Amino acid sequence: MRILAGVAALAMLVAGTSTAQADVVEYVAMGDSAAAGPLIPNQDPALWCLRSSNNNYPQVAAKILKAKLTDVTCSGATTDDFAGRQFGFVKPQYEALSKSTDLVSITIGGNDVGLVQTALGCINLLPEPIGLSCKDRLTAGGDQVAAKIAQWAPEFGAALDEVKRRAPHAKILVTGYGTYVRPGGCYPVQPIWARDADYIQGSVNLLSATAKAEAEKRGASYVDLAAVSVGHDTCAKPSERYLEGLIPTTIAAPLHPNAAGMKVFGATVARAVQQAQPSKA
Repeated sequence: MRILAGVAALAMLVAGTSTAQADVVEYVAMGDSAAAGPLIPNQDPALWCLRSSNNNYPQVAAKILKAKLTDVTCSGATTDDFAGRQFGFVKPQYEALSKSTDLVSITIGGNDVGLVQTALGCINLLPEPIGLSCKDRLTAGGDQVAAKIAQWAPEFGAALDEVKRRAPHAKILVTGYGTYVRPGGCYPVQPIWARDADYIQGSVNLLSATAKAEAEKRGASYVDLAAVSVGHDTCAKPSERYLEGLIPTTIAAPLHPNAAGMKVFGATVARAVQQAQPSKA
């Protein structure tokens, strides 16, 4: 009888362990530097992706959800790098997906349309009218950034279709980008003229809205990171910023989220998952 009882107890333990393992959420994070967290401590030993190993938003969300994270976000990534080898040797991000994937987060598009380069081209160290307006230059004869975003939209839609094909049971979350600068800017705290600041943030908002539209067409969820970063933009006091300006005030890359921002963004992503369905953890 003791032997039978022992066997039964062992069977229950094994069954319980298998159930616990099956209940772990398999989470894959895809995207660019806005998700990777370049320079934010601690950095992944694979330095070429400039990815935080414990403080980017995927890591924060995974801890809250008690999920098993595969983080393939990589600074500099474009939508093409989902299928191709970034830098010629980084594995395609699609390869992290499988039929067992439960959750996918995606932040992409900024590098496709050159948002950082656009912002850097808007720097004016002297006040108007001494200098050139990037808005005037980029909208003469049509809005160049808006045209790039429109061209990117179907490519992103196709990428979402491929994510769904490779991870058919996964919940897909698409995040937008943050509020980098408030209406009218804050010249000279950030050396960008007011109309140019509005143009830059307007372009960021358009990119996010485009990503949202493509996501919603396919039943994916959209997570608004612009809303939670209002008042915490590059114009805020350094201690209140979620995003860094041209000269970072914490250990983070210029024009990117810092650790405080990633903490809030990660919590926002986790909350979106929890609200949509009970966590498997």
